[in-house]
Amino acid sequence: MTSAIQQSTIPDDRGAAGSSPARKELPSIMMSGIDFDRLDRLVTAVADKHPDTAAFLSREISRATIVPSTIVPPGLVTMGAQVEFRDETTGQTRTVTLVYPHEADVEAGRVSILTPVGAALIGLSVGQSIEWQTPTGGWRSLTVLRVRGIGS
Repeated sequence: MTSAIQQSTIPDDRGAAGSSPARKELPSIMMSGIDFDRLDRLVTAVADKHPDTAAFLSREISRATIVPSTIVPPGLVTMGAQVEFRDETTGQTRTVTLVYPHEADVEAGRVSILTPVGAALIGLSVGQSIEWQTPTGGWRSLTVLRVRGIGS
Protein backbone atom coordinates (compact mmCIF):
# COMPACT_ATOMS: atom_id res chain seq x y z
CA MET A 1 0.00 0.00 0.00
CA THR A 2 1.40 3.38 -0.93
CA SER A 3 -0.09 6.27 0.95
CA ALA A 4 0.74 9.91 1.20
CA ILE A 5 1.59 9.53 4.85
CA GLN A 6 4.36 7.08 4.04
CA GLN A 7 6.04 9.81 2.08
CA SER A 8 5.00 12.67 4.33
CA THR A 9 7.18 14.48 6.76
CA ILE A 10 6.36 13.17 10.21
CA PRO A 11 5.78 15.70 12.99
CA ASP A 12 7.84 15.36 16.12
CA ASP A 13 6.95 16.63 19.59
CA ARG A 14 7.33 20.20 18.38
CA GLY A 15 4.63 19.54 15.79
CA ALA A 16 6.81 19.60 12.72
CA ALA A 17 9.15 17.37 10.86
CA GLY A 18 12.67 16.74 11.93
CA SER A 19 14.24 19.97 13.07
CA SER A 20 11.68 22.27 11.44
CA PRO A 21 9.69 24.11 14.09
CA ALA A 22 5.90 24.01 13.83
CA ARG A 23 4.16 27.21 13.00
CA LYS A 24 1.63 26.39 15.74
CA GLU A 25 1.82 24.20 18.82
CA LEU A 26 0.01 20.88 18.53
CA PRO A 27 -3.38 20.91 20.24
CA SER A 28 -4.07 18.72 23.24
CA ILE A 29 -6.02 15.61 22.32
CA MET A 30 -8.06 12.94 24.11
CA MET A 31 -8.75 9.35 23.23
CA SER A 32 -10.83 6.54 24.68
CA GLY A 33 -8.95 3.64 26.20
CA ILE A 34 -10.47 1.33 23.59
CA ASP A 35 -9.32 3.51 20.67
CA PHE A 36 -5.87 3.82 22.22
CA ASP A 37 -5.48 0.05 22.68
CA ARG A 38 -6.68 -0.76 19.16
CA LEU A 39 -4.59 1.94 17.51
CA ASP A 40 -1.52 0.95 19.51
CA ARG A 41 -1.93 -2.62 18.19
CA LEU A 42 -2.44 -1.27 14.66
CA VAL A 43 0.78 0.77 14.90
CA THR A 44 2.67 -2.37 15.94
CA ALA A 45 1.12 -4.38 13.11
CA VAL A 46 2.08 -1.89 10.37
CA ALA A 47 5.44 -0.75 11.77
CA ASP A 48 7.62 -3.01 9.61
CA LYS A 49 5.68 -2.56 6.38
CA HIS A 50 4.82 1.14 6.81
CA PRO A 51 7.31 2.66 9.27
CA ASP A 52 6.47 6.31 8.52
CA THR A 53 2.75 5.67 8.88
CA ALA A 54 3.31 3.89 12.16
CA ALA A 55 5.57 6.64 13.47
CA PHE A 56 3.06 9.39 12.63
CA LEU A 57 0.12 7.60 14.25
CA SER A 58 2.21 6.47 17.21
CA ARG A 59 3.25 10.05 17.90
CA GLU A 60 -0.36 11.19 17.81
CA ILE A 61 -1.72 8.51 20.14
CA SER A 62 1.23 8.80 22.55
CA ARG A 63 0.42 12.44 23.26
CA ALA A 64 -3.28 11.78 23.95
CA THR A 65 -4.95 11.98 27.34
CA ILE A 66 -6.72 8.63 27.75
CA VAL A 67 -10.30 8.70 29.06
CA PRO A 68 -12.63 5.81 29.87
CA SER A 69 -14.86 4.90 26.93
CA THR A 70 -17.90 5.52 29.12
CA ILE A 71 -17.07 9.20 29.57
CA VAL A 72 -15.88 10.26 26.12
CA PRO A 73 -16.83 13.94 25.89
CA PRO A 74 -19.23 15.18 23.21
CA GLY A 75 -17.55 16.50 20.08
CA LEU A 76 -14.45 14.30 20.35
CA VAL A 77 -13.13 12.67 17.16
CA THR A 78 -13.06 8.93 17.81
CA MET A 79 -12.82 5.89 15.58
CA GLY A 80 -16.13 5.49 13.76
CA ALA A 81 -17.15 9.12 14.24
CA GLN A 82 -18.36 11.26 11.36
CA VAL A 83 -16.26 14.43 11.27
CA GLU A 84 -16.89 17.67 9.45
CA PHE A 85 -13.70 19.68 9.07
CA ARG A 86 -12.37 22.66 7.16
CA ASP A 87 -9.07 22.60 5.31
CA GLU A 88 -7.66 25.98 6.32
CA THR A 89 -5.35 26.04 3.30
CA THR A 90 -8.10 25.68 0.69
CA GLY A 91 -11.13 26.78 2.70
CA GLN A 92 -12.96 23.60 1.65
CA THR A 93 -15.23 21.81 4.11
CA ARG A 94 -15.42 18.03 4.05
CA THR A 95 -17.27 15.36 6.03
CA VAL A 96 -15.66 11.96 6.57
CA THR A 97 -16.02 8.95 8.82
CA LEU A 98 -12.79 7.90 10.53
CA VAL A 99 -12.26 4.15 10.08
CA TYR A 100 -9.72 1.34 10.27
CA PRO A 101 -7.79 0.57 7.05
CA HIS A 102 -9.92 -2.42 5.99
CA GLU A 103 -13.07 -0.22 6.12
CA ALA A 104 -11.65 2.70 4.13
CA ASP A 105 -13.43 3.90 1.00
CA VAL A 106 -12.57 7.47 0.03
CA GLU A 107 -15.47 7.76 -2.43
CA ALA A 108 -17.90 6.77 0.36
CA GLY A 109 -16.29 9.29 2.71
CA ARG A 110 -14.61 6.66 4.93
CA VAL A 111 -11.06 7.80 5.65
CA SER A 112 -8.48 5.44 7.13
CA ILE A 113 -6.72 6.29 10.36
CA LEU A 114 -3.53 5.41 8.41
CA THR A 115 -3.73 8.56 6.28
CA PRO A 116 -2.34 11.97 7.22
CA VAL A 117 -5.88 13.37 7.57
CA GLY A 118 -7.08 10.42 9.64
CA ALA A 119 -4.10 10.45 11.98
CA ALA A 120 -4.36 14.24 12.33
CA LEU A 121 -8.07 14.21 13.21
CA ILE A 122 -8.07 11.47 15.87
CA GLY A 123 -8.48 12.89 19.35
CA LEU A 124 -9.33 16.45 18.32
CA SER A 125 -12.49 18.14 19.55
CA VAL A 126 -14.87 20.57 17.87
CA GLY A 127 -13.12 23.91 17.37
CA GLN A 128 -9.58 22.53 17.53
CA SER A 129 -7.12 22.82 14.65
CA ILE A 130 -3.99 20.89 13.79
CA GLU A 131 -1.22 21.79 11.38
CA TRP A 132 1.51 19.66 9.83
CA GLN A 133 4.10 19.82 7.08
CA THR A 134 3.39 18.00 3.81
CA PRO A 135 5.92 15.92 1.84
CA THR A 136 6.50 18.87 -0.49
CA GLY A 137 7.37 21.19 2.40
CA GLY A 138 4.06 23.02 2.44
CA TRP A 139 1.74 23.23 5.42
CA ARG A 140 -1.70 21.72 5.91
CA SER A 141 -4.14 22.80 8.61
CA LEU A 142 -7.51 21.29 9.52
CA THR A 143 -10.17 22.57 11.91
CA VAL A 144 -12.86 20.29 13.34
CA LEU A 145 -16.30 21.84 12.84
CA ARG A 146 -18.68 19.05 13.91
CA VAL A 147 -18.52 15.47 15.18
CA ARG A 148 -21.35 12.96 15.00
CA GLY A 149 -21.44 9.42 16.26
CA ILE A 150 -19.35 8.05 19.07
CA GLY A 151 -18.46 10.85 21.44
CA SER A 152 -20.97 13.30 19.96
